[in-house]
Amino acid sequence: MFRKRLKTQISSMPASAITPETIFLDRRRWIAGAAAAGLAGWSARPGFAAPALPSLEAVKNARYTVDAAPTAYEDITSYNNFYEFGTGKDDPQRNAHSLRTRPWSVTISGEVESPGTYTLEDLLKPHPLEERVYRMRCVERWSMVIPWVGFPLGDLVRRFRPTSKAKYVAFKTLYDPKQMPGQRAGWLRWPYVEGLRIDEAMHPLALLAVGLYGRVLPNQDGAPLRLVVPWKYGFKGIKSIVAIRFTERQPPTAWNMAAPDEYGFYANVNPAVDHPRWSQASERRIGASLFAATQPTLPFNGYADDVAALYRGMDLRRWF
Repeated sequence: MFRKRLKTQISSMPASAITPETIFLDRRRWIAGAAAAGLAGWSARPGFAAPALPSLEAVKNARYTVDAAPTAYEDITSYNNFYEFGTGKDDPQRNAHSLRTRPWSVTISGEVESPGTYTLEDLLKPHPLEERVYRMRCVERWSMVIPWVGFPLGDLVRRFRPTSKAKYVAFKTLYDPKQMPGQRAGWLRWPYVEGLRIDEAMHPLALLAVGLYGRVLPNQDGAPLRLVVPWKYGFKGIKSIVAIRFTERQPPTAWNMAAPDEYGFYANVNPAVDHPRWSQASERRIGASLFAATQPTLPFNGYADDVAALYRGMDLRRWF
């Protein structure tokens, strides 16, 4: 296992500020500090004022930004799809205080040369966290612009040295109905699982996020570790990851198992392919008025120049 001493630097920057480009993250103190303060297990809930989460400092990735103002932090943290805490968009903010994110570990298994169980500190081996402003498309025809803080999934994949048999990367969310009350209901097959083809996982746009808006990731947004794949629909962004497995065969995914005619494995944003129950040709930003004009949804969420080559020769209506 990676056991180098890790350090974390927590800045005192204003909550509304986006992190500067020159600072490298000192992770150990961030993780230890968040755990000691009990901040990692908090989010907004009735009758309590959630403390401000620790700030993160990161290297801003100028290549992967969008020409749009970020969605307000309050909207990003109060309008969520995280069925482990309820099906309402505001349920995760109310209920995710029950999730304890320290200590946290992730099991690496399958077709790799370095399997094992690694603490979050292990996975956050010194690396300049990158701040990226992504537009995340939601299936309800609403979208957000989110300044994620994290590191490329591909960096982690390379560290564990997949074998030649590894064609896919599978992810699993924590399963603990005591902490995640939504798992007591049967609307999905728990635990939540997702997957990518390995070339998708290696693409520099695929991100493992540990924060947003320069702060530690709130529970309702997938703390302490979540996947961000900005050219795909939001349900591909699995949250609270506890296991990563490298496989030779395509892994099952939660929504594809629940409704295979509605949710495919690839889930690439495609305005030309409607969901069976609604059009996906346009979107409206979260925080905008219900009377505000919609805007056209872009193929691959606007990242076609970066990722379309991954799907060359594929029928995107069939492989949706």
